[in-house]
Amino acid sequence: MSTLLLTHPACEAHDPGSHHPEHPGRLRAVVERLRQDFPALSWQEAPLAENEHLAAAHSDALIETLARIAPESGSVSVDADTVMSPASLTAARAAAGAVVAGVDAVVTGTHLNVFCAVRPPGHHAERDQAMGFCLFNSVAVGALHALNHHGLERVAVADFDVHHGNGTQDIFAADPRVMFLSTHQMPLYPGTGGRDQTGVGNIVNVPLLSGSGGEAFREAVQRHWLPALAEFKPELLIVSAGFDAHRDDPLAGLKLSVDDYAWVTRELLTVADRHCAGRLVSSLEGGYNTQALADSVSAHVGALATPISA
Repeated sequence: MSTLLLTHPACEAHDPGSHHPEHPGRLRAVVERLRQDFPALSWQEAPLAENEHLAAAHSDALIETLARIAPESGSVSVDADTVMSPASLTAARAAAGAVVAGVDAVVTGTHLNVFCAVRPPGHHAERDQAMGFCLFNSVAVGALHALNHHGLERVAVADFDVHHGNGTQDIFAADPRVMFLSTHQMPLYPGTGGRDQTGVGNIVNVPLLSGSGGEAFREAVQRHWLPALAEFKPELLIVSAGFDAHRDDPLAGLKLSVDDYAWVTRELLTVADRHCAGRLVSSLEGGYNTQALADSVSAHVGALATPISA
């Protein structure tokens, strides 16, 4: 019942270019740090998501288009920020497959919680559009797998990436079975995530101004996330774990610390323990300073691997 770690070789092989911020060294730093800090934790290779998994969250047109344009050599630009290399399609399927496998692991009880050390990230991928470094929305695929395959009735997705998870919101805004909660810097890419975007009462956006630090972040979680989760009573908690709100990250202006990530992880674990029989699946999203990323992920996984009562 310990923490399971999932990854796949293709996730490191995905290469959007030497000057792209979402580079293979990000995942290399994370995996090396986790193997060093948590040698006793179990690692498994993530399976590739099947089309039926992807089709629950994405249109057939998007799935078919990405398969068609995936290059055998060189690279292809999906948009100005999103680039596919020969390994990218497999990597995106592995990232989504990791969350599906993580859901299977926690629902069947083989592990209490899971961290998916994967890339590309996924939370900007909308139902019909890949964007913002993201091809498939891994957490959305996993949430729908929990609902459609395992028969769960309520799943919550908590996203503390510095960028709003517009894709996750797009996929679930009209689906009351899923609560989506986000803290994010605003204004900032992708320009969504206002407080007035509430879906069918299942979307909780808490935008933060550039320069906000741990105090504002913790207040947002305590005042907005935790009461909403207590009312919703999810049966499974999925985390879009982006670490680019760290004070040293080059792509944004929030000022979180490693301690803030450990704190929010413990808060979410408490929610999972109270409502979800402990079941929590976390998947890596952003984080573009490799040292800050490795430090933050280590704190996150350290909290996951520590019993709530400890």
